[in-house]
Amino acid sequence: MSKFHALILVLVVLAATFAFPAAAFAQDEADAEAPSFVESILTQGGPIGWVIMLLSVATLALIIEFGVNVRADKLCPPELIDEIEALLEEDEYQEALELCESEPNFITRSLAAGLPRLNEGYATVKEAMEGAAGVEAVKLQQKVSWMLFLSNVAPMLGLFGTVSGMITAFQTIVSRGAKVTPADLAGGISAALVTTFLGLLVAIPAVTAYQYFRNKATRISIHFAEVLEEMTERFRSR
Repeated sequence: MSKFHALILVLVVLAATFAFPAAAFAQDEADAEAPSFVESILTQGGPIGWVIMLLSVATLALIIEFGVNVRADKLCPPELIDEIEALLEEDEYQEALELCESEPNFITRSLAAGLPRLNEGYATVKEAMEGAAGVEAVKLQQKVSWMLFLSNVAPMLGLFGTVSGMITAFQTIVSRGAKVTPADLAGGISAALVTTFLGLLVAIPAVTAYQYFRNKATRISIHFAEVLEEMTERFRSR
């Protein structure tokens, strides 16, 4: 598990641990002067609100990282493809294999699966390359799917904060009975609404980004499959 994945899990655990203290924190805030909208977001969500805001930072970081790296020229530089094709044109298969092993990426891993099996015939080589390419396509989709994870967990944490805030509000009604006032309930309700808002604020761009990068990853996989198909064709008459 990478450090990023571990960080996400820690944030989720913290959210679960501090959900009810978050509501209590918001209840205390209700006694103060009514804050502005931004102040409400920053203060009345409590610890669970801050956890969701940290998830928003993680979401933004992923969007930037995917925007930079989920591109065909990043996953396999065109000049590397040209170099491999030049070696294949000259039947320098061992050199091509060594180059693929020294520069691991989507294309080179797929080629490296087929080149050692050239003596077994075209069908075997093609099958090996297609199998490896399928694995690489799944890896790419799995990488992008972390955006889907964030789009799911953020509103769930928001709902968790909503439930804990409403529980606090109802406990206030029970404890104060007929003497309860709207101000007494404001803290729990405010925490509920703020955490819901924050959860949706993270989830909407996250799910939008996931759909975009998932489609982009699919297009890249199809493009690389076509490149591999062209490379494989030269082995048909070998």
